[in-house]
Amino acid sequence: MMESIDMNPLPTLFISHGAPDLPIRDGAVTHFLRSLHQQFPKPTAILVISAHWNSAEPTVSKAIQPKTIHDFSGFPAALYQLAYPAPGAPELADRVVDLLAQAGIASRTDPSRGLDHGAWTPLMLAYPDADIPVTQLSIQYHAGALHHFQIGQALAPLRAEGILILASGSATHNMWEFDSYYDAPPPDWVKVFDEWLAERIAEGNWDAISNYRQIAPYAEKNHPTDEHLLPLFVALGAGGIDVKGVQLHHSYNYGAFSMAAYAFSGSV
Repeated sequence: MMESIDMNPLPTLFISHGAPDLPIRDGAVTHFLRSLHQQFPKPTAILVISAHWNSAEPTVSKAIQPKTIHDFSGFPAALYQLAYPAPGAPELADRVVDLLAQAGIASRTDPSRGLDHGAWTPLMLAYPDADIPVTQLSIQYHAGALHHFQIGQALAPLRAEGILILASGSATHNMWEFDSYYDAPPPDWVKVFDEWLAERIAEGNWDAISNYRQIAPYAEKNHPTDEHLLPLFVALGAGGIDVKGVQLHHSYNYGAFSMAAYAFSGSV
């Protein structure tokens, strides 16, 4: 599958990060993430767009040594001892602000924001050496698909600079149903939506994906709120002109969570 994705410039990625205990679980998705560094050239820096950082306007961290944020509760004690000590990327943060300004998008920096679990849990598996500078860009819960797509478009030049744009969310995300399907196979309403999303990405139907809440089956059931799908639109926008997408991984965790991952690539 990977040979159909252009590696120069780097593709953008959308990763379903699932529950915070991802690094201490074992299964198909952890095996996939551990092999991710073998599938792409090593980036010079990583820009993560996580579903778990919301702000009024796009904000990017300038932390020199981002802290590992344990923004969850109720998980095994060992999880709270994990840290991802990657260096920050303040120069990349300034570059992000400049690119957004060129596109007419107001943004700002945060001097100390660390990495939330939407960022460090997949990075810990994909780049365990923690030797690549990383920073994080916020999303805006109140804004929609087009806003985030335009942010992605503005950031597309980063791909030609060796920057990996990693959008971290979830292909399906209904926390209200978490307990109901904890040890159960994925229900039909999860599988049908997950398959719909994969089919639309495969055929390049970006209009349908942008309007998923109106036309996708079980859209509201899978995404009671939008935040875990909003990073996908940043990855799409940054994918470039004539962007195409391929599915890199497909599995389920805790029944109701699709762990689907996609790569997007087009000319910058």
